[in-house]
Amino acid sequence: MQAANCQANESANSGACVVATRPPVSMPKLTRRSRILLVVGGLALLALLLGSRVVGTYVNWLWYREVEATNVYSTMVLTRVALFFIVGIVVAGAVAASLAVAYRNRPVFVPVASEDDPLARYRSTVVARVRLFGIGIPALIGLIAGATAQADWRIIQLFMNGGDFGRADPEFGNDAGFYVFDLPFYNWLIGWGFVVFGLAFVAAAATHYLFGGIRVAGRGGQFTTAARVQLAVLAGVFILVKAVDYFFDRYNVLLDGRSDLFTGASYTDLNAVMPAKLILMSIAVFCALAFFAAIVLRNLLLPAIALVLLIVSGILVGSAWPALLERFSVSPNAIQKEAQSIERNMAETKYAYGLTETDVKYIDYEGSAEVTAEEAANDKATMPNVRLLDPTVLNRTFTQQQQRRNFYGFPEQLDIDRYTVDGKKRDYIVALREIDTSALAENQQNWISKHLVFTHGNGFIAAPANTVQAASEQAGGQGGYPQYTISDTTTEGDIKVDQPRVYYGELNTDYSIVGSPSKENGEYRGEYDTATQTHRYQGKGGVPIDNIFDRAVFALHYGERNFVFSDVIGDGSKVMYNRDPKERVEKKAPWLTVDGDPYPAVIDGKIKWIVDGYTTTKNFPYAQKTQLGEAIETTRSGLPRIADTQISYIRNSVKATVDAYDGTVDLYEFDEQDPILDAWRNIFPGTVKPKSEISDDLAEHFRYPEDLFKVQRELLAKYHVTDPGTFFSNEDRWSVPSDPTVQGAGGDANQPPYYILAADPQNPSSAEPQFQLTSVLTPFRRQFMSAFVSASSDPENYGTITVRRLPGETQTRGPQLVQNDFLSSSEVSSEINILTQQNTRVIYGNLLTLPVAEGLIYVEPVYIERTGQESSFPQLNRVLVYHGGRVGYDSTLKGALEQVLGEGAGESATEQVEGDPSIDGDGQQAEQPDQEEPEAPAEPSGGDANAQMQEAAEEMQQAAEKLFEARREGDYQAEAEALQDLEAARDKYNNAKDSG
Repeated sequence: MQAANCQANESANSGACVVATRPPVSMPKLTRRSRILLVVGGLALLALLLGSRVVGTYVNWLWYREVEATNVYSTMVLTRVALFFIVGIVVAGAVAASLAVAYRNRPVFVPVASEDDPLARYRSTVVARVRLFGIGIPALIGLIAGATAQADWRIIQLFMNGGDFGRADPEFGNDAGFYVFDLPFYNWLIGWGFVVFGLAFVAAAATHYLFGGIRVAGRGGQFTTAARVQLAVLAGVFILVKAVDYFFDRYNVLLDGRSDLFTGASYTDLNAVMPAKLILMSIAVFCALAFFAAIVLRNLLLPAIALVLLIVSGILVGSAWPALLERFSVSPNAIQKEAQSIERNMAETKYAYGLTETDVKYIDYEGSAEVTAEEAANDKATMPNVRLLDPTVLNRTFTQQQQRRNFYGFPEQLDIDRYTVDGKKRDYIVALREIDTSALAENQQNWISKHLVFTHGNGFIAAPANTVQAASEQAGGQGGYPQYTISDTTTEGDIKVDQPRVYYGELNTDYSIVGSPSKENGEYRGEYDTATQTHRYQGKGGVPIDNIFDRAVFALHYGERNFVFSDVIGDGSKVMYNRDPKERVEKKAPWLTVDGDPYPAVIDGKIKWIVDGYTTTKNFPYAQKTQLGEAIETTRSGLPRIADTQISYIRNSVKATVDAYDGTVDLYEFDEQDPILDAWRNIFPGTVKPKSEISDDLAEHFRYPEDLFKVQRELLAKYHVTDPGTFFSNEDRWSVPSDPTVQGAGGDANQPPYYILAADPQNPSSAEPQFQLTSVLTPFRRQFMSAFVSASSDPENYGTITVRRLPGETQTRGPQLVQNDFLSSSEVSSEINILTQQNTRVIYGNLLTLPVAEGLIYVEPVYIERTGQESSFPQLNRVLVYHGGRVGYDSTLKGALEQVLGEGAGESATEQVEGDPSIDGDGQQAEQPDQEEPEAPAEPSGGDANAQMQEAAEEMQQAAEKLFEARREGDYQAEAEALQDLEAARDKYNNAKDSG
């Protein structure tokens, strides 16, 4: 009977038949005890896997509650969870349905070529565990799919909340919002469509093959009717998805294109690729209909022919035809053919990066004009504010002179800001004296000390950037150090701070427990504040842990049982975590790209970190794509920077502040015309405050962001031109110069831009200085000057970019050539050689380019540091000035300027303030480097002084004066002779004293 059925069902086949539904071998069954153990083990494993995630989620929720942003976390988590389940269920359901249909329509009898069926044992295993395979495989695939999809929550939210830009693309006329908000979602849907129907097809094919619905034996193989129908439907739907993909690919071409010169649709894209997409879409629809027709025709020949047609068309129409057009039509006439596309790319790039005519002002500037001593002396905006202190060099100087205790520290790169003190605006090097628990001594490395005692920093430290407390050879060789103003718990400096304690900062990477009550028996004295007093935190920052449940949660989260068992933690205790200001802004606004350099500012008496936030996208049509990480990389980044992502649009749409005492995170709208920011404000209502709430004091301390400026100057180097032909030929292309101060005469990475306080480029005759971010640009692969770019940070004209264009026929020397001139100077090179031979390291500070009148003056500070000593730190030793082929080299800016420009040129330059360098700004003894400098002892008094001691003291005084004079004049031979005379006089004095 079975043989008859087999022959009836498979008349075209000869061979034996195997019953597919009856396994030849019975599978062992688990005992009740084994099943219980397996369930218990599975639950335990699940608890281990999910427990930490649940605890982490709760800890994150507590943090978001602290910063009053639970709506951000809940929206983000709910969107992720919804995506996980929706996509997971759809994918798992499609695979499960495909498996079920294939299994239910399997052949009753499976003919095989021989008795040794290689699939028999697999078939038996599946039949014995149908539910396990039928549910387990789809569930596993669904879990993977859901976990992958949940990361795309931003795409979904932007699609649901995005709006219009009010700017149409030049090809299709679609608003840019379609490409930024809608197209990514459609591409996302198409991608998952491929996944769903592709996995369903594979699942069906595997099942039919396993149970005999598909047999590869024989010519061309054999398909049962059920297998043919199911696979034809799935393949047809898959190809329909491909047809939809071809349709939307036309829009994607505007985001990429094939040209290496510019982003966007090129001539070939417009005239070959886009028509090819429509042709291929039509062929794909025909191919899909052919597969559907195979259901009725009971033949796979037609869909096979259609599929071959689609593949061949893809090669010929989609690849070969565009390549031929590019090779034989476009390449020989590229300038004419690509002119329209280049013009579109130039216009959209300038808009997308804020470089339009309203954003950038071009000024023709002579640059090579001779600056007279009178012009320099009369300059009341630039010359009095020349910055001599480099914030990237002075970390160790601040640390040694202002650290106070081993557990305090300063960031690797200090910051620069401006303040008005006594009615005068100046730029300052600023930093906070932060807690650094990694620097605790060995006897302080216990849990109580690290997390409950040393919890906060203390003090706002600032130093005028245009001066030092004395020239290097003054005050016994101890000059050349910053003139500090300190505001902490014991001192009130020129910049008044009401609450100088720093609980949130760049060095506060570990958690702290604050607000704990002091024990009556005195075992716990509270948080360290000064050597004589403790402090109990009274602010609103931190998460309360005064109940056993939350203490247990944090004990699990940090793996620290002291959270539960320590009796120091009690009523009012809070735990502070996620304390880095950049991290706090990133977590509260996960949709922002955050600038890598937060900086502290005193706002209305409070210390606040200011953080710049960018909205970005890589989907702006025709706008040039930029690798963000590459564009912002320089020799002096100093801090972890933005991740290397690709963008085609950027706006500094948000200014954020983080209170250094209570950790409050405030986000302020800064660009009121940014549609991307509007979309995120719709997604997270109430998170971003309106621009009208920015106080005047806060606005005074906004800086034009350095990372944004780096991206813009890279694009200005190419996009300052207006003619497509000039753009194509690169004949007027600029470039960012490499940093000449690295390793003496040059480096590979870009020269960083510099903040300076200088004359307003739009009104250079004004005596009111303007805080601006500046950079020079040079001709492509040459070292002469092409342009000087500055971006204003003043509230009145914030964000205005001014480009001073130098004449192309002049050869004004750029930074590399100026640095070479510095080092080629006989005076400079000889002194540097002597310094390096005396175990002294020479550090070149920022090379500043300063427009004065119609010329350029270069200024570079030179620091020295003793080598071989851990406690050594940089000291400003000399100032280099260059103008008109002349080099000035002196211990003061005034002296260097007068060497270059003539007498009186340095009258407006800020003088160094002579004082006692052994006393820092708050009246406490400052640490100084070990240097063998002369110190004349007091003369013996009255009748106790004998003639020899008196004579020796006078000789020591004369030798010291001679030494100072030699150093001022740079006379090294006289300096050596003076040192010998000083040593001889000192010996004479000591011998006379001993004999007396």
